[in-house]
Amino acid sequence: MRLKNKLAAVLLGLMAIPATAAAAVIGGVYYAPQYDYREFFAATDGRNFQVILAGTPFPGADPNTVARDLLPMMQAAKPRPALTFTYDAPLERPRPDYRLVLVFDPALDLNADTVCRGETRFRPGSPGVFYLFAVYCRNDMSMSQTTAWTPASSPNDPRIGELFRELFMVVFSDSPALRPQLGKDRR
Repeated sequence: MRLKNKLAAVLLGLMAIPATAAAAVIGGVYYAPQYDYREFFAATDGRNFQVILAGTPFPGADPNTVARDLLPMMQAAKPRPALTFTYDAPLERPRPDYRLVLVFDPALDLNADTVCRGETRFRPGSPGVFYLFAVYCRNDMSMSQTTAWTPASSPNDPRIGELFRELFMVVFSDSPALRPQLGKDRR
């Protein structure tokens, strides 16, 4: 009887491997020492939050259609503040200027602070792979950054929605361990 249970557990585990292989992968993450989720929450709660798309996640597809299809997926996966993702730039650049930049198929030597200053470079993409470099910017400085990828064939592929859910938990982490250290007397 125990052998049957063990065999069943092994078979169930093996069946789960293809599902896991198709899931989104989040790369390494970096948070600036100044990163503070409370600041992000205060700046975005009840407001529009600009997302800048750079590059082409699906070569051959109309970029406007791709952007249109990605926005509701991002909105459905949004982090906790009651923010609204938008591609529209504010009429007047706010100070501080918070935004999320998504660079599709970035050059391997592209860094986050460069992205926050408006510079992007690309490399050829892999067909069937949705790959991005996500950078949360405050003015010209990155607050957090990571990469993410998943197999996807179109901008409305449900795996992209899952990628955004996982991505936003990392880029906009509310972990108390990431709060800026203010010293003993200032807590």
